Amino acid sequence: MSAEERLERARVLYERAVFDGEAGVLEVADRELDAVEAGLALARGRIMHARFFEDGNEDPRELALFERATELYRALGDPRGESESLLWVGLLHQVVRGDDDTAVPFLERSHELAARAGDKLLMSYALRHLGTAEHAAGRLETARERLEESVRLRRELGFWPGVAANLVGLIYIAAAQGRRDDALALAKEASALAEASGARNIAHQIEEARTRV
Repeated sequence: MSAEERLERARVLYERAVFDGEAGVLEVADRELDAVEAGLALARGRIMHARFFEDGNEDPRELALFERATELYRALGDPRGESESLLWVGLLHQVVRGDDDTAVPFLERSHELAARAGDKLLMSYALRHLGTAEHAAGRLETARERLEESVRLRRELGFWPGVAANLVGLIYIAAAQGRRDDALALAKEASALAEASGARNIAHQIEEARTRV
């Protein structure tokens, strides 16, 4: 249900409570509005996260927005929504603050809830960033497994820019493991995918990785 539909339903429930005296409908209206608030908090937090890549500054409101979304989705009994908000909490700690130790439990819980909800895209994101944490910790084989599973899910979904992004990480892992031929083959595939999907930022990352092989 869209935000507009939820807001309209809340309006109708208000009228039923005020004009018809129906008991209990305001609790339903509250839940509809909580779902809208959770979605808005998540959306605002994502925009703040994107701005970090423009100016390198963390917005102090970002974490509070993701935590509020998590709280609301949990209260609503929405595992998919909770998974997404926890993913963004993890990303803030990992990407913005460079703190994998804090990020990993949020990412693991996000993956667990995404699997329960059957959301392969969210699973792929959690696995990607869990793989990144393993790579940073020097656990290359585990990092490879996480990223390869994320790639598999993204291939199933036809999420080709996301596949290309994950291949960048696999290029670095292959190079670190001395698998130069594998690294070059991954770079070739990643370049083709990035070009076909117009993912220019990923294409730059691929070229940088290729120069280091």
